[in-house]
Amino acid sequence: FGSSHTQRLSMSTDAEFFGYGTGASMFGYLGVSASMVFSCLGAAYGTAKAGAGLASMGVVYPHAVMKNMIAIVMAGVLGIYGLIISVILMQSMRAVTTEYTAFLGFAQLGAGLATGLSCLASGYAIGIAGDYGVRAVAKEPKLYVGMILILIFSEALALYGLIVGIVLSQKSS
Repeated sequence: FGSSHTQRLSMSTDAEFFGYGTGASMFGYLGVSASMVFSCLGAAYGTAKAGAGLASMGVVYPHAVMKNMIAIVMAGVLGIYGLIISVILMQSMRAVTTEYTAFLGFAQLGAGLATGLSCLASGYAIGIAGDYGVRAVAKEPKLYVGMILILIFSEALALYGLIVGIVLSQKSS
């Protein structure tokens, strides 16, 4: 670092770094990224795990494949939740000004993390429940309603995170 950089750092306050401007907006953009990354990880894991169970079950019970696709569809929806909150957060992003405060940046980071991490947890639950559920339903069709209920409650985890993310994204001061 040159002497001008050191001088600039010593003259700046913490409020200039994280209170306004680029420091604060960094946290907002991290929220957008976290929402997309974690929700897509959850969707990918849930789809892969439930899809592997469906493929394995389909070898022995090919007539039951289409009926049991629900777990894969529900896992795919998790990525849409991340996209929804990312679009909402991006709409409130502003140019680097004093109006974009650290409070707003941290609120957007929290919104992205709440949505993304809840989608990750939900994807994990959907993947495990979907994998074992489709195999069980193929052998005993009466278990279908129970599997659907387990998948709905697993998906609800992501919905809770999305609701919290929307509420946090509306905070301005």
